[in-house]
Amino acid sequence: MKSDFLLAITQLSAEKKLPKEVVIAAVESALVSAYRKDNFAANQNIAVKINPTTGKVEVWVEKTVVELPLDGRREIPLDEARRVKPDVQIGEAIMVEATPRNAGRIAAQTAKQVILQRLHEAEHSAIFEEYADKEGDIVTGLVQRIESRQILLDLGRTEAVLPAAEQAHNERYRVGQRLKVCLLEVVQTNRGPQLVVSRSHPNLLRRLFELEVPEVFNGIVELKSIAREAGYRSKVAVAARQDGIDPVGCCVGLRGIRIQNIVNELDGEKIDVVMWNPSASVFIASALSPAQVLSVELNDEEKVATVVIPDRQLSLAIGKEGQNVRLAAKLTGWRIDIKSASTAEAERMAKAKLLTETKEEAIVGEEPPARTPDAMEPALVSAKPPEEAAEPLPATGGTLIPPPVPFEPQAAVEKPQVRFAEDILIPAPTKPETKSKKRKKKGTKGEGRAEDGIRLKKQRRESEIPIGEDEEEEEY
Repeated sequence: MKSDFLLAITQLSAEKKLPKEVVIAAVESALVSAYRKDNFAANQNIAVKINPTTGKVEVWVEKTVVELPLDGRREIPLDEARRVKPDVQIGEAIMVEATPRNAGRIAAQTAKQVILQRLHEAEHSAIFEEYADKEGDIVTGLVQRIESRQILLDLGRTEAVLPAAEQAHNERYRVGQRLKVCLLEVVQTNRGPQLVVSRSHPNLLRRLFELEVPEVFNGIVELKSIAREAGYRSKVAVAARQDGIDPVGCCVGLRGIRIQNIVNELDGEKIDVVMWNPSASVFIASALSPAQVLSVELNDEEKVATVVIPDRQLSLAIGKEGQNVRLAAKLTGWRIDIKSASTAEAERMAKAKLLTETKEEAIVGEEPPARTPDAMEPALVSAKPPEEAAEPLPATGGTLIPPPVPFEPQAAVEKPQVRFAEDILIPAPTKPETKSKKRKKKGTKGEGRAEDGIRLKKQRRESEIPIGEDEEEEEY
């Protein structure tokens, strides 16, 4: 009997994947509930002990030491109490063994229910403790059931929920499919722990790199940042912690075998591995790969980067529906404004022109400095020879008369000649004689046509004359 009891406990611990001590504690608490209903008072303190070696069940009850007991279930006489504890005094509480011989049918049924309930609670607490430390890690499960808004995965000991918001849009799931998912959170509910997993979280990509790339797992290569659009494309920035190591080459692997395993696990999702750099401009230029970058201008206050791209690679830098530049912005943490080289050059020329016009307006708006008589035309005064300078005549009547200018007929200024439009215009080129000869020849060739025309005109005129004569004859 005792061996069968221990065998049952061992079997329960194996089925529920629980330690043997946990199962024994659950059975002890169940027996307490069963024995209290039939043999002890409702509020009496009872303890059940099961020997893990022999399987013997002992029930201990708490009683108060008195001289003459009135209630045998709660009180014990002094002489019996001193057999258990020699130095006990009246009024003290003592634990005394009071194992019932047999338990009733109702007590056995109650014990069964309590045992199952305790085992479920112990199992739930064990599952919660097991998976609570794995939040953010990868777990593997089988698709058990597909519903409209969620998918249930079987993880072995428990089930996990894959909500619709955490699914990759391009993936199609089927029952029995094995999936690697990222454990987001573990929540304790009335029905036990609930596990929420994801296929679109960036941590899934991080953990896959740790599984496939030993340098990342050991910490030699660090994943600085990850930007992901699940099912379509991802960008990963890597940096080496030791000199002489190529972080991008480590992640890609020989002939791309490492990165290809990750791509296959993510159902063909494209992954760009770029080099991280402490300089923001260099990092932004790398994040926009495979497009080439001509220049990067940073605005630290607004956290905006203006990037100039060659015209032929503008669509490559933006990507399909802006995917490339959007992932680069998530990866770097900067807002990226992309401009083509022609647009940037046109804006630069417009700014330069505006700046020049502003300077000219400022110069025109300033008043010219006052000119003193001493500073008026010093070059003209110094250029006049001293011998030609004529002294002014003395003033007559308070008016200064200028000296007479000597008449030099040869030095008279010539009047400007009038130029006509015919002189200014370029004469039209004369037609060569060969052309005229050709025309004459053409005329000779077309004499028949010309004569036919003349004859037609003459016929018209001659036709008019008879018509008139007929009219005159009719009048006559």
